[in-house]
Amino acid sequence: MELVQDLLSQYGYIAIFFMLTLGIVGLPIPDEVMMTVVGYFTNSDVLNYELALLCSFFGALAGMIISYFIGKKAGRPFIDKYGKWVGLKEKRMVKVERWMKKYGPYSIILGYFIPGVRHVTCYFSGIGKMEFKTYLSFAAIGAFLWCFIFITIGKCIGVINV
Repeated sequence: MELVQDLLSQYGYIAIFFMLTLGIVGLPIPDEVMMTVVGYFTNSDVLNYELALLCSFFGALAGMIISYFIGKKAGRPFIDKYGKWVGLKEKRMVKVERWMKKYGPYSIILGYFIPGVRHVTCYFSGIGKMEFKTYLSFAAIGAFLWCFIFITIGKCIGVINV
């Protein structure tokens, strides 16, 4: 937590962008906590609310796009080779791909609010060969809503005097 605060206070918007990008790709970065801290910093005038929202949105979206293309290019060969070790056999992958075709766009938005699920939906969208235009539209909606809600929560927490 202290590391996140130090990086945000020292590097500001660049830290927001890169930490979210790397966090969405899968590095163990506490995204929700970070966004709440960003919101708190916007309340205490360390960061600008609109600019923090914009940087976080583009950072999250960049991470989602990278994850999608990793899934699209390397996901299926990786699962074919190692999936049997974690229970992702061909039969289950067919079910996942069918489910992603039917509910995938909405799962991107809803899955964004569940830690760990947002990462998986990005990769499986690429593995399931969801059309990129559709993926990008729903990923942008999910990223914006998620960033807006968590930054606003942090801003509101900053208003509370304890």
